Amino acid sequence: MATIRNLKIKTASCKRIVKELHSYEKEVEREAAKTADMKEKGADPYDLKQQENVLAESRMMIPDCRKRLESSLADLKGILAELEEAKQKEGPEVTEAESTVADLEKLFATSES
Repeated sequence: MATIRNLKIKTASCKRIVKELHSYEKEVEREAAKTADMKEKGADPYDLKQQENVLAESRMMIPDCRKRLESSLADLKGILAELEEAKQKEGPEVTEAESTVADLEKLFATSES
C-alpha cells in the first residue's frame, strides 16, 4: 500500500540522484579539462595515467547514476499510480512528485536526443 510518506521518500530520492548525476557530469568536465591541460604541459607519464584513470572512473559513474535514476523514477510512478487507485491523489506531496516526474522525463528526453 502506497502512502504519502513513501511518496515523499521516493520524490526526495529522485531529486538526490539528479543532483548526484549533475555533480558527476561536472566532475567529468573538470577532470577532462585537467587531463587535457596535463597533456599540453607534457606532464609525467605516470601522473597522466593516474589522471586518465580518475577521468575513466568519473565517466563510469554517469551510466550507473542514470540506471538508478530510471529505477527510482519507475518506483515513483508506481507509487503515484497506487495513490491514484486509492483515490488519495491530492496534496502538495503529490503535486511535487508529479512535477519531479515531469522534470525527469524532460531530462531523459533531452539526453536521448
